[in-house]
Amino acid sequence: MGNTGVKVAPLQQAGMPVLLLLAAGVILLDRLTKILIVNTVTLHASHPVIPGFFDIVHVRNEGIAFGLFAGSPSAVRTLLLVLVSTVALGAVTYLLWTSGPSASRQRASLSLILGGALGNLFDRLHTGSVVDFLDFFIGAWHWPAFNVADSAIVVGGGWLLLHLSGGEKPGRR
Repeated sequence: MGNTGVKVAPLQQAGMPVLLLLAAGVILLDRLTKILIVNTVTLHASHPVIPGFFDIVHVRNEGIAFGLFAGSPSAVRTLLLVLVSTVALGAVTYLLWTSGPSASRQRASLSLILGGALGNLFDRLHTGSVVDFLDFFIGAWHWPAFNVADSAIVVGGGWLLLHLSGGEKPGRR
């Protein structure tokens, strides 16, 4: 069997080491950006980048997405959020390890989700809250602040849903 001349993108040929590097890259970028924010932006400060659209802020999210459960008692909230995160990480890891090479896009999506979830879990275990710093808004419409880990989770989840709904077929790249 010779070379058919069909070129396959590197991500589509990605084995587990490449997928783990993708997740590690998300964790590293997330950690570096959060460290930068913590060391250069005062807590609750806001610095306009594109006036009326995008600010860099420094906020702490003690809850989950969009600050849900932030008002719950600290010890209970942290324990619950760490437990839920651990179960979700277990599920993502299981799916990543059990999906075959033909599901390369699905595996890349799961790697983004894994890296993002680990980045936020690190914050939660280290400080009991997650550092958020990207703040987008238009007029009165305001999106809750988020971070690199959140972005990776959303992009990975969206990409995963796109491929699952469109049906990434085994063997199709």
